Amino acid sequence: MTRYGAQYGPDITFLGIDRCDLGDPASFAGADVVVLGAPFDGGTSHRPGTRFGPQAIRMTDYLAHDGSRPSLALRTDGLRDLRVLDAGDVEMYSGDIETALPALEAAVETVTRSGAIPVVLGGDHSIAFADAKGVANVLGHGRVSMLHFDAHADTGDIEFGSLWGHGQPMRRLIESGALRGDRFLQIGLRGYWPPPETLDWMAAQRMRSYEMTEIGSRGLEACLTEAFGIATDECEGVFLSVDIDVCDPGHAPGTGTPEPGGLTARQLLDAVRRICLELPVVGIDVVEVSPPYDHADITAALANRVVLEALSAIARRRRDARDGTRWDPALPLLAHRPDTTPPDTTPPDTTPEDPS
Repeated sequence: MTRYGAQYGPDITFLGIDRCDLGDPASFAGADVVVLGAPFDGGTSHRPGTRFGPQAIRMTDYLAHDGSRPSLALRTDGLRDLRVLDAGDVEMYSGDIETALPALEAAVETVTRSGAIPVVLGGDHSIAFADAKGVANVLGHGRVSMLHFDAHADTGDIEFGSLWGHGQPMRRLIESGALRGDRFLQIGLRGYWPPPETLDWMAAQRMRSYEMTEIGSRGLEACLTEAFGIATDECEGVFLSVDIDVCDPGHAPGTGTPEPGGLTARQLLDAVRRICLELPVVGIDVVEVSPPYDHADITAALANRVVLEALSAIARRRRDARDGTRWDPALPLLAHRPDTTPPDTTPPDTTPEDPS
């Protein structure tokens, strides 16, 4: 197919990066990362609007859309140190989830087969089934683990009479065999859903779910370290799925099912940076940004930065692997930069000393 472009609004790319066309393999040959839009909210159970998420994530930034973003934290430019292209939106009619998800799965599989990392901008969380399965179709079913940031487990069975929706993709992934339950790590769960019978199902799959009370007691860093050890055992790579509602609504109000008491924006960005710096990430999606419910673009800006943190860290990881170095996060910002302080040209004091 020819490049679809944008399903809603103007055809802009993520912060001005170059376009590619999934119907023309030569256009993305050699790419390190391919950005895809999944403008779909047909799986939403409460407030809609995430179909407009990809456009908001691509454009919400106060700097020029010039395809460059040097990271102060990692001293890389994820948009230039990597070859990052934007394939536009996948055509996903929100009235037909059983047609929309296979179209996205095929697009993600095409990107993965090319050797690039797919970064999917959602869209509601039902798209995670297509995203992770598209990657697993290439790398092997059961060979990709999942790090899932979310307020909700998304492991429901039949909701509103349907097997498909944004509260069910993680169950469908495990049931399909694409991902293993015992390599499924969930971070940030809280609130009043799912019910006990769903938790029983999750336990039977040997999922590991870090609820916010445990994170508060043990610390996020300790929970992440433990999760990393599980995620990299017997798996070829890690899929990172970030539901923006993992953050407290004060930090991410523009989402369909806000749940108070979540991570801060700083915690999420630090976690994403660490994951992409330390783990072999093979796919990413950022979902549940609903611009109609956002305030001052707070949520869209956070989602934009989640993508940039991931790309900057992937670039750092590859540079360290190439150069045999190891990134030190404690390094002062200006360390190793040339000292440009002008020389002291004040003439010496020649006033004679007072003999008294």
